[in-house]
Amino acid sequence: MDACVSVHPINNPFLEWMGITLSDWSEGYAQMHLPMGPNLGNRTGRVQGGVLCTLLDSVAGYSGIYSAPGDPELKALTLSLTTNFIGAGDGTMLKARGFVEKKGRSIFFARSEVWLDDDLLLATAVGTFKYSLVNK
Repeated sequence: MDACVSVHPINNPFLEWMGITLSDWSEGYAQMHLPMGPNLGNRTGRVQGGVLCTLLDSVAGYSGIYSAPGDPELKALTLSLTTNFIGAGDGTMLKARGFVEKKGRSIFFARSEVWLDDDLLLATAVGTFKYSLVNK
């Protein structure tokens, strides 16, 4: 399967607009892809830090809100996100992975990472998320 093809609905207009796809999603794990393009670059021609933060935040959040088919949809809000920018490079595909570290009744903790072409670690994050009662 093409890495750009979403196998799970992302249900997020901003992420869809950016071209992010949710390629793998299970209990405690999420993986997203974003093809590199000139519109994602900063003045140095490398991926803009805000793009990396969006991926880190989104994939960490999605890792904690998986629900099995037929179960009620879960949603969450980010309470905090600490990021680390580690590398920079040229490539074709950003791959983000999110992992739940601990879940409580109303809050969960997750970590995430963004890789360039499965080769170069660009950034990592840890976050705290609160389950949301917002239904839309």
